[in-house]
Amino acid sequence: MIDINLLRADPEKVKNKLKIKNYDLNIKIFNEIDSSRKTLQTEVEDLKSLKNKLSKNFGELKKNNQDTTELSNQLDEIKENLLKNEDLLNKILSRLNDFLLDIPNIPHEDVEPGNSEDDNKVIKTFGEVQKKDSIDHLEITSDIDTESAVKLAGTRFSVLKNDIAKLHRALISFMLDVAEKNGYEERYVPYIANSKSLIGTGQLPKFEEDLFKVAEDLFLIPTAEVPLTNLYADSILDSDSLPIKVTSHTPCFRSEAGSYGKDTKGLIRQHQFEKVEIVQVVHPSDSDNALVGLLENAEEILQLLELPYQVVQLCGGDLGFSSAKTFDIEVWIPSQNKYREISSCSTFTDFQSRRSKIRLNDSGNKIFPHTLNGSALAVGRTLIAIIENFYDGKNKILIPKPLQKYLKNTFININ
Repeated sequence: MIDINLLRADPEKVKNKLKIKNYDLNIKIFNEIDSSRKTLQTEVEDLKSLKNKLSKNFGELKKNNQDTTELSNQLDEIKENLLKNEDLLNKILSRLNDFLLDIPNIPHEDVEPGNSEDDNKVIKTFGEVQKKDSIDHLEITSDIDTESAVKLAGTRFSVLKNDIAKLHRALISFMLDVAEKNGYEERYVPYIANSKSLIGTGQLPKFEEDLFKVAEDLFLIPTAEVPLTNLYADSILDSDSLPIKVTSHTPCFRSEAGSYGKDTKGLIRQHQFEKVEIVQVVHPSDSDNALVGLLENAEEILQLLELPYQVVQLCGGDLGFSSAKTFDIEVWIPSQNKYREISSCSTFTDFQSRRSKIRLNDSGNKIFPHTLNGSALAVGRTLIAIIENFYDGKNKILIPKPLQKYLKNTFININ
């Protein structure tokens, strides 16, 4: 949630900043709602003040055995008006809150204009790509079984078998070990979140169709970012506790609404997939440096695995709802002859901390810290990249050196 004081001070400036995200801020509606809120708050406060004053007078009259009939009638009328106005005020405040929840985060000053991923800027490449006629991961190994998954749950799921399942598990352990080495504390978190938590990180109310709802107020998590960030919701943190760095491996669940026909084959776009997520809570003054560090933490995994990748900075039109600035890491997928996203590393500035009510005691002042998160990494897509980049073209998938200790082997035989 953006700071409402920014809207009140200079709504045109906020509107112009949000245009880079292709969001059209309706200043007229905001002014109408906020003006009604201000009028009603004044009326409620005046009525409360008058009620307190007359109640005190009522007590004095009663104490002196004087007639209180007229004053009692006045108080009854004031109480009735106060209830009506408080009800109206609560409705206006709810409407104002809904209006604010719909507004995306203000982009960082470094974010450049653009309409889509085609306008994103490549800022770094690593490794040499193999541009060749390559078969995809499903053709390389039969141990990725999508047919059995259809029987069990439907399309866009998979069953991994034998050494491919072990390689998948090894990747998770490796990623957690790298995160721990880089100072992240591991957490095991629920795979279900309530609406309050999802509102806090920005998935609700705007993106409910992307979620799997399992009960009236419970949803399967789309990413561990949700529970990890909300561990600190409704809290006042001490500045000495920062930076907070936590990590978790979880399955992630997404309905993939609106993506029908896209990447339906294989592991690229699934309803259920695994990720190791890294999350930071930092002082606002450390936010920019923290994003650089978080990006390096995610890149390190691909560097150790010797997988070719590139880093792109997202333009305004491709920037996520909650993000102020995002770097995507894209790994090389030989069968598609292109890079595909494997991680998004973002700073949300104080957007999530305002929504989640995470505050920081900064030398006696209560301020909102900044939150950041990134995938380090999406396990399924890393698995695809290893299978396709390290396939020997015959009957083996070579195992990257950092993973060999987990599988106790240097290669996987394929059938």
